[in-house]
Amino acid sequence: MIRNRQTLFAAFLVLLFGCALFYIGTDGFKAYTAETARVIQLTDDKPEFPANVTLEDSNERTYSISEFEGKYIFITFMYTSCVDECPLLEMNMGRVYDSIPSEYMGEEIVFLSISFDPERDDPATLDMYKNHFSADGETWRMARINDQVELAALLETYGVIVIPDGDGDFAHNSAFYLVDQTGHLLDIIDYKNVELAANEVVEILENEEGAQ
Repeated sequence: MIRNRQTLFAAFLVLLFGCALFYIGTDGFKAYTAETARVIQLTDDKPEFPANVTLEDSNERTYSISEFEGKYIFITFMYTSCVDECPLLEMNMGRVYDSIPSEYMGEEIVFLSISFDPERDDPATLDMYKNHFSADGETWRMARINDQVELAALLETYGVIVIPDGDGDFAHNSAFYLVDQTGHLLDIIDYKNVELAANEVVEILENEEGAQ
């Protein structure tokens, strides 16, 4: 009887210790998946958008992230040949865009869709794609990164997983990325939760205006 109790108590301690480790390792049970853990780690680290990355947009303009210095940047990563996730991603980005008061657009925040398929997504292709989502090319720009080293560095910095399938398509994760006025990642938001994303951005912009 005593031995059974000791065995039961030892098993309870092991279970308790395991739960404690799981709690710590999942940031209070928040990180149930590798993707969730990745998001939590990135938002904790707040990595900076690489300064040496050169963007080329649908108007054939080239510039670095310093083009948007002092502004928030709402970013997605996509490719125009995508027929499943990317159209929904960009459509939802447009819904967030439409939810932002016009006085903030271009002044306090810009929207930026970045293609990770630069070979096919040249400026002309990006221009047609932006028109499909009613992006104006200024307050909502679509761009590519021609240099593969620069592109890989950016994707790694933001934890964007892009895997070619060998047939011209990619397996990839999708999200909204909010970058602050200093070029640091502020938050990663589920792209399917448009209302949450819009409310968060508007609140940040309103608080920023109130602090001035």
